[in-house]
Amino acid sequence: MSTFASLGIKKEFIESIKELGISTPTEIQEKGIPILLNNRTDFVGLAQTGTGKTATFGLPIVQQIDPANNAVQALILSPTRELVQQIKKQLFKYTKYYDQKVFVEAVYGGEKIDRQINNLQRTTHIIVATPGRLIDLIERGNINLKEIKTLVLDEADEMLSMGFKQDLNRILKYTSGQRNTWLFSATMPDEIQRIIKTYMDSNAPRVEIDRNSMVNSNISHQFVKTTIKEKASVIIRFLEVRQAERGIIFCRTKAGTQNLTKLLQEEGFSIGALEGDMQQKERDKVMRAFKNESLQYLISTDVSARGIDVSGLAFVIHHQLPDQLDYYTHRSGRTARAGKTGVSIALILSNELQRIYEIEKDLNIKFTETTV
Repeated sequence: MSTFASLGIKKEFIESIKELGISTPTEIQEKGIPILLNNRTDFVGLAQTGTGKTATFGLPIVQQIDPANNAVQALILSPTRELVQQIKKQLFKYTKYYDQKVFVEAVYGGEKIDRQINNLQRTTHIIVATPGRLIDLIERGNINLKEIKTLVLDEADEMLSMGFKQDLNRILKYTSGQRNTWLFSATMPDEIQRIIKTYMDSNAPRVEIDRNSMVNSNISHQFVKTTIKEKASVIIRFLEVRQAERGIIFCRTKAGTQNLTKLLQEEGFSIGALEGDMQQKERDKVMRAFKNESLQYLISTDVSARGIDVSGLAFVIHHQLPDQLDYYTHRSGRTARAGKTGVSIALILSNELQRIYEIEKDLNIKFTETTV
């Protein structure tokens, strides 16, 4: 079995990731890190959320930064504000025991652009950004990306599905030069293949993680047959039985998230909501409260949940099954982290049983029917 040392990661970075509970490389890390550390190359990584992609690109990036050069040397693009903030925090933690200073800035919509412009006037080695805000800064002439050596497209398929296609093309054109592009995606739609063909080396190494190995074997998958009317009662009974535990409830819509949050708060549960219409300040406040355990439960839409990385969550409830298979993996992966066990429980209507069978087959998992 590989170790981070055998992959080429320096001991000071290994010391910091150990503190984060990362001791053994995941499959994407084992296969991807040596390629990214030892070669100036483009790279395609196909892997689901929760497989350790941030460390796969983050450790080689921080190790390759030249701290004596004040220019921006790496740019990481990610689809949401939460993910951008999460990546920035992770990179900062990786460098805890590094004797050189590596400066990382995050830029995203929902925060005053002037503050971000001021921050970028300081030494910045790595920028983590959402595409829309980055374009704003490029157009204002407040950002210089001419010296970047590495461009990471994280959750590339997600960025496209959120409408960033035009922005991505503009950024890829703007940063063309000597840089290498590292693309990470859970799926490979036509648009991703077109980006690879247009902007990347056709011989770029590719690492693909088998979908069947992506679903954490420590998660117990269950479903409850219910009705639309009864769903709230089922959730209330479930939470009352598991009073000492923490978890996330996923809804498909913003309105569903708001309504369920209000109902459960009125029932006396310590719960907060995370959805796309919220101001950034409010989203940050809810996430802080959930992470520091002043909120016991969280209700979230799928897109807002990108970047939620909270340890010790015992369960995930699917108020409705997600439209996309990838989201089931992503949602379920919020529990059973760092070697712990967890439960993923779907509330389904009788006509949705076929969907359960499809998820079982596609993800090679087994559901059990339960009652609450």
